[in-house]
Amino acid sequence: MSGVESFPPISVGLMGTGEYTTGITPTGQSKSDKKIGVVGVTMFDLRRRGKVSDIIMAGTNGGKFPEIKAHFQKNIGDVYKGLDLDFRGFPEGNLRNAEAYKEALRALPKGSAVIIFTPDSTHFPIASEALNLGHHVLVTKPATQKLEDHVKLIELAEEKGLVCFVEHHKRFDPAYNDARARAQKLGDFNFYQSYMSQPKMQLETFKSWAGIDSDISYYLNSHHIDIHCWMVEGRYKPTKVTASATTGIATSMGCDPKTEDTITLLVDWENIETPSQRGTAVYTASWAAPMKAGVHSEQRFHYMAAKGEVRVDQAHRGYSIVEDDTGKADYNPFYVKYSPDENGYFDGQKGYGYVSLEKFIDAAQRVTAGKAKASDFDGKGLPTIKATVLTTAIIHAGRVSLDEKRSVGLTEEGGKWKLV
Repeated sequence: MSGVESFPPISVGLMGTGEYTTGITPTGQSKSDKKIGVVGVTMFDLRRRGKVSDIIMAGTNGGKFPEIKAHFQKNIGDVYKGLDLDFRGFPEGNLRNAEAYKEALRALPKGSAVIIFTPDSTHFPIASEALNLGHHVLVTKPATQKLEDHVKLIELAEEKGLVCFVEHHKRFDPAYNDARARAQKLGDFNFYQSYMSQPKMQLETFKSWAGIDSDISYYLNSHHIDIHCWMVEGRYKPTKVTASATTGIATSMGCDPKTEDTITLLVDWENIETPSQRGTAVYTASWAAPMKAGVHSEQRFHYMAAKGEVRVDQAHRGYSIVEDDTGKADYNPFYVKYSPDENGYFDGQKGYGYVSLEKFIDAAQRVTAGKAKASDFDGKGLPTIKATVLTTAIIHAGRVSLDEKRSVGLTEEGGKWKLV
């Protein structure tokens, strides 16, 4: 198309072979709304569109790859036209290796795009390894579990001149994106409340790490905290976090005894220019929601300001289907659309799950081609590692609040945020 720049396709490394990447869970194909995954099928389609070249995938068990390839062929290759499903898997052969990502990252040409969807505790070591090897990085939320590690990634990406984004795809949800824009006209922030949940069946998928490597606040609260931080960016700052949690459901399903069901964070916010002007936020996340509620994920927020308010319910979008066997279900085609287009091709390019990944690939392509600097993408509403530091600060403070049974302060010194 005239006037549209094109760049050489970029090699991609997918770190993690779980549900979001492949649609495969420990018990087989996902039963959620991500039955063929999101990352893998998006990369295959971006390759069809000339943006992606070679694809490498790294997990911990090489024995899973035959199942993944058969699943891709049946549910992607046989469904959509023109998709090349070829990828190289690590560890190679029928081997187990928890650090196979190291070999995979070294098999990529410098300046590749690395996408990380692995357990939360592994985000920082994999992301820092990738950046040190000269690769651009997109890491799923939470970017890191500790604020100091997030700061290190900011510094490392800046030092290397590499793109580093956090996969906060809710920024690209049309309703959330529009709500953020409209909220800027409503005056001083006063109150924010959010809720996000997944049904307790997801605990079967997450049982190996739930309560051990991470918690539900890191996993789900991160979405709405990021949206709120983005809404008040440059105007307000968080000063104190107090957390509360419920227990009992996850442990009754065989999860680790430390696993919380629902976590709520109460956060004090302060106007940067007028400290006497304060706001309050309450963020709640749960993976113990009822089964058969009609939606996979409840997701809603209420933002109140001096001159108005915003309410968004993205679980119920006026689109529901009833089947005799399963009852009523509300669907979200704005996130990922799996039905092919009229010619049989994948047709999910406008879904905000796809857009989030493509924005990163586009940025990585431009920087690798020498047509942009990584810093060019800051300050544009994109979830860069620099723009998302307060989300990590708040969630980390929440974890400390639960563990130490106290409120945790947040302060900025010399341009760096820390917990107190």
